Amino acid sequence: MDTLALLLDGFVQCFTLERLLSCVAGVVVGTLTGVLPGIGVTGAMALLLPISFGMDATTALILFAGIYYGAMYGGSTTSILVNLPGEAASVITCLDGNQMAKKGRAGAALAISAWGSFIAGTLGIVALTFTAEKIASLALSFRSPEYFSVCLLGLIILTNLTGKNPMKSLLMVLMGLALGTIGMDDVFGTSRFDFGNMFLMRGIEFGIVAMAVFGINELLGTLLEPQEENIHIEKVKLRELYPNKQEWKRSFTPILRGSVLGFLIGLIPGPAGTLASFSSYALEKKISKHPEEFGHGAIEGVAGPESANNAASSAAFVPLLSLGLPFAPPSALLLTAFITHGIQPGPTLFTQHPDVFWSLIASMYIGNVLLLIINLPMVGAFASLLRCPAKILMPVVMVITFTGAFATNGTYFDILILIVLGALAYIISKFGYSMAPLAVGICMSSTLEQRFQQTMIMLRGDFSNIVRFPISCVILGAALVLLLLPLLKPVRRYLKHSKED
Repeated sequence: MDTLALLLDGFVQCFTLERLLSCVAGVVVGTLTGVLPGIGVTGAMALLLPISFGMDATTALILFAGIYYGAMYGGSTTSILVNLPGEAASVITCLDGNQMAKKGRAGAALAISAWGSFIAGTLGIVALTFTAEKIASLALSFRSPEYFSVCLLGLIILTNLTGKNPMKSLLMVLMGLALGTIGMDDVFGTSRFDFGNMFLMRGIEFGIVAMAVFGINELLGTLLEPQEENIHIEKVKLRELYPNKQEWKRSFTPILRGSVLGFLIGLIPGPAGTLASFSSYALEKKISKHPEEFGHGAIEGVAGPESANNAASSAAFVPLLSLGLPFAPPSALLLTAFITHGIQPGPTLFTQHPDVFWSLIASMYIGNVLLLIINLPMVGAFASLLRCPAKILMPVVMVITFTGAFATNGTYFDILILIVLGALAYIISKFGYSMAPLAVGICMSSTLEQRFQQTMIMLRGDFSNIVRFPISCVILGAALVLLLLPLLKPVRRYLKHSKED
């Protein structure tokens, strides 16, 4: 009953004009981010971070949370209508969603996607409501060794789930950790790698890094690489946005399965939305009585993945709010927004800032309803945005990005950092390196370093004393196994060839 009473109080605090407008703005921007391919939810959040400086903490967090889960809704629109995913999590939707559109069932595909997203998002928020505080209570018993071990395990899992090559992902994580060490040490106050530059003494702001590796990187890609023109968009009439009984019947259980699977996957580090949607698609195809229909317009191939990626976005809030650990770039941006407004997410969030937490949860219920209302009738309008020429859109993005970088600290040096990191990110990405591990690495570097230093103080400088912390030992053992797995593949391949020879 306490949980319901606190949630009701959160709703009361949300029903102010400023916070309702913030919620509406967040879900609309999130939907547009999903609809417009290339911008990405992380890039959008990074660009808007400076705008939140004039807001109160709760209003700002409602805005960014709306962008995060709203993007999962919008990504399916272009996947179905144009065969062009707005988000990586909606890539798999192209396979059957666009085939349904070609058969004249675009409306049904869009409606099932919207309703599946709504149901999964709602179930995910309900689970978040009743689990986050309990996990936080458990986390209060964690000390620095356990926190360090969890952070390290999360980063190693991330390297195995992002990109095609785990070693490349590991290198990007290490690069992010290295960039995060620039500036003042949080524990001992020692300045590192500043090269006598007073601007580098305070470190590199994560918001600038995010704008560089996602915003500037994408901007350079659009300007330097040929873009597809005259995209054909399937027209969808409002009266066609109604699936038939058979389509509803075939979609219901995939929506439920996708909701559960997506929420569970969302609790682990990595690109949860993408992993959840692909896993849901594979599951539905495996258990289907007609697997041959997949790839040719199976409604289950839309219902399951779209439900899974939305449930995963809700689940991502659990480790962020309960433990203060961001396991994906959008979560890292949310963490930055929290810290910018003087709030540290984690176990103490529920006792020190209960109004912020419950207002945020209440806004997610409201935002989920708004997304359903927005996405069904506005499909045609959102799809028409794809006709906006890049020569108009890109200068706007450039102005916003540079203004945001300057507004962070009010120095031109940040703009220089933005340009340099953006150019490097573009060059590195051309060699098949993912930017997501780098972003998460630099965001978690401060926490990882701080917990490691505190751990070494507790262990009196001898890391072998870690055996006194059995939970930490188990977690570190799991991390070591996951780290060595990619290295064992070449060995197994060599042994296999040796036997054949």
